[in-house]
Amino acid sequence: MPEKAMELDPQLQDVLDAIRDQQGLESREQAAEWLLRRRIRRGAQELTGRGRALYPAGRKH
Repeated sequence: MPEKAMELDPQLQDVLDAIRDQQGLESREQAAEWLLRRRIRRGAQELTGRGRALYPAGRKH
């Protein structure tokens, strides 16, 4: 698949640079990919309900 260069505004460049530094990535493209993967993972967790109790979470006394 051909690659297309991203046109970024200065604010988005700053965000991607911060993510790049925080995660130890080499490029803004890697930072954008990291953010996309994170969003996909979180969306899948919300869809499947992972992390939610399927029963009342209170303790029995």
